[in-house]
Amino acid sequence: MLIIPAIDLKDGQCVRLKQGDMDEATVFSTSPGEQAAHWLAQGARRLHVVDLNGAFAGRQKNERAIREIVEALDGEIPIQLGGGIRDLDTIERILDRGISYVIIGTAAVKNPGFLRDACSAFPGQIIVGLDAKDGKVAVDGWSKLTGHDVISLAKKCEDYGVEGIIYTDIGRDGMLTGINIEATVRMAKALRTPVIASGGFSSLDDIRQLCEVESEGIFATIAGRAIYDGTLTFADAQAEADRLSADFR
Repeated sequence: MLIIPAIDLKDGQCVRLKQGDMDEATVFSTSPGEQAAHWLAQGARRLHVVDLNGAFAGRQKNERAIREIVEALDGEIPIQLGGGIRDLDTIERILDRGISYVIIGTAAVKNPGFLRDACSAFPGQIIVGLDAKDGKVAVDGWSKLTGHDVISLAKKCEDYGVEGIIYTDIGRDGMLTGINIEATVRMAKALRTPVIASGGFSSLDDIRQLCEVESEGIFATIAGRAIYDGTLTFADAQAEADRLSADFR
């Protein structure tokens, strides 16, 4: 089980939100590059980066901060980046700058043809981020709840050839209330595509529960507020995940 540290960018700073509310942002670092280097030193094997301003604006807004992160990591570990990615030219530019995986969120819902074209043009490098509440998909930085069933949409994304699905329970994100294991397993069982769990990660118990169901197709979880405010130490969390994954094999 891979634990992926998250860096959420707002106005060039590293922040965490509560349930996606931009007015509820806690600043954890003013240096995205230094924060990325910190997680690398702690043993991170992949980094999750979101341009929050971009997600709301529909185009990238934190390009300088993203460049700092890429330079700090210098190709040591893969970076997956989302937020405001709406066209193929943007994807090509991002990948050329050293990003390994591009996360498509709102555009996967609003413009499925774009997602299909992206998977065709950049095979193995497109991840879809599906954010949901009570089984329904949210878009535009979680500001709008749609009528789309999240599992049905995930199946369509799978048919296009996405590399992975990030499933976020937006009711739990940033709240330290625990991963929605039941909903994440339901998603993973419906797909062949690997699933990354997100939203509410808070404890070693979450790690244990996720490792128990890893064989269902859940290969990673994204860690945010818990590793920033000290609830969990990232290095300890990944070590525990490694131990438990070996035990459950």
